[in-house]
Amino acid sequence: MTAPKERARRAAGTTVDPDFPALKARIIARTGHNYYEDKDDLLYDRLRKRMRIRGLSDCAAYLSLLDGAAGREEWAALEAEITIGETFFFRYAEQFAALRGTILPELIEARRETRRLRIWSAGCSTGAEPYSIAILVHDLLGEALADWTVTILGTDLSAAALATAREAEFGPWALRTLDTEERARWFRRTPARPGLPHGGYALRPAFRRMVRFERQNLLSLIDGSDRAPASFDLILCRNVLIYFSPDHVNRIVRALGERLNPRGWLLIGHAEPNPTFSQWLQPIALPGTVAYRPIDTPTIEPPPVLVPAILDAAPIPLAPPPDLVTDAPPVPWPAPIPDPRPAIPPEPVPFPASPATDHPLSPGDLLAEIRVLADAGETARAWRRLHEEIDGYATDPALRYYEGLLALDLGREREAERALRGALFLDRGFIMAHFQLGLLLSRGGRRGEASRALDNALRLAQGLRPETILPEGDGVSAARLAESARRVLAGLKVSDA
Repeated sequence: MTAPKERARRAAGTTVDPDFPALKARIIARTGHNYYEDKDDLLYDRLRKRMRIRGLSDCAAYLSLLDGAAGREEWAALEAEITIGETFFFRYAEQFAALRGTILPELIEARRETRRLRIWSAGCSTGAEPYSIAILVHDLLGEALADWTVTILGTDLSAAALATAREAEFGPWALRTLDTEERARWFRRTPARPGLPHGGYALRPAFRRMVRFERQNLLSLIDGSDRAPASFDLILCRNVLIYFSPDHVNRIVRALGERLNPRGWLLIGHAEPNPTFSQWLQPIALPGTVAYRPIDTPTIEPPPVLVPAILDAAPIPLAPPPDLVTDAPPVPWPAPIPDPRPAIPPEPVPFPASPATDHPLSPGDLLAEIRVLADAGETARAWRRLHEEIDGYATDPALRYYEGLLALDLGREREAERALRGALFLDRGFIMAHFQLGLLLSRGGRRGEASRALDNALRLAQGLRPETILPEGDGVSAARLAESARRVLAGLKVSDA
C-alpha cells in the first residue's frame, strides 16, 4: 500500500468507526494522556495494531475486550502501545551537564553527613534515564560510593517498558550519542537474540544494581493512590508532562515539589516549564536549562568538585610540568588545526529524482514520526516507514543520516555506510554524519578511512564554539564531539602501532 493511501485509510478509520470517540475518551480518562486529544490518526494507528493482534475488527469489539475478563492484561498492553518513550542515554546533554557540574555535586555535599541520596526518574520508559544517572553518580562518588546509600527509582506506566528496563540490554539506537570508549566502559557486548538480531549492549552490573523499577501512573500523585516514598533529593520528570492536560500538569508539578527534600532539585523537559510553577517551586537558571527547587531553598554557590569529563566538558589541556607553571592565562578552546591533507570528499551517491507527487509531510514532520517509532523501540517499523517516503525527500541530508542510524541499529552496515555517505554528499559540513561514519568504519577495521572521517568531524567541531549543540546530535556539544573524536582517533593510532 502506498504511503498516501495508507494515510488516507488511517484518517478514514477515525471517522468511519462510530465507537472510536468513546474509546478515545476512555483511554484519555484512564491514562491522563491528553496528548492524543488532537491526534486521532496516531491514536487510531496504535489501536489498530492492538485490534489486529487480538483479531478484532472495530472499536466496539475492542471496548468489550477492555471491559471483559482479559481487560486488565489488555489495558497494560494498550498503555505500553500508546506511551511514546525516548530510549537513548544522556538525553539532553545540557541537563546532564547541569547534573554533573552543579546539581549532584551540591547534593553530595549537602548529604555528606548522612551519605544518602534518593533519586526518582518519573516516566523512565525503558530505563536509559535512571541508568544514565547511575553512571553519573558512580563516576562522581568514585571509591566513596561504597560508603553511600544511593537509591534510584524508575517508574513508568508501561509494564512492557519496565520489563525491558530491568533487563538493561539496549540496541545501538539507545547508545547513539556515546562513543566507542564510553560504550566499552559502561556496557558489554551481547550476542544476537530475539528482539536484538544483531546483538546488543548490556549495562555493567555496577550501574545496573543501583536502580530499581516500579509501575506507576503519574495521575496517582493527584488522586491519592500514590505509593512512592514522599521525599527525594532529585526528581526527573522529563517529557512526560506533554501527555497531560494543563490542569493535570499543574497538579502533578505541585505534587512533585511536595515530594522534594529540603534543598532538593526537580528537572522537567525543555519545552515544559510554565510560569505557573513558581507558585510552588523556585526556578533556577542553569547554563542551557532551568531547574526547580523548594521555594525556601537558600541560593548558594555549589562546591568546587573535580569530576570526570564524560559528557559535555570542553577538552582540558594537559598541565605543564611544575617547573614550567607560570601565571599565563588558561589555554583557550583550540582554533581549527590546519591539515596539509585535503579533506576526503564523500563519494557521490546517486539519488532517484523526486517523484512529482505532492507530499503532505514536511521533512521535519516525517523525521519526527520516524524518531517516535525508533525511540519506542520499533526500529524495523521506523525503517519501513522511512523507506515508504524517502524517495520523495532524496535531497534532505537529515533523513539520509537517520536512514544510516536505523540501518546501524538493524545490523545493515553496508546500507548504513551508503546512507551516511549520502548525507555527506548532500551536506559536506554534517559533523554528526562524519563522526558516525568514522565509528562505523573503525568497527569494520578500515582504520585509514575511519581516521579521515573522524579528522573531518574533529576539524569541523573545532571551528565552532565549544558549547554549540550540533544539529542532529541529540544534545551533543561541539566540545564533547571533539573529545570523543580524539579518543577514537587515539585508539586507531594505538592499533596501528
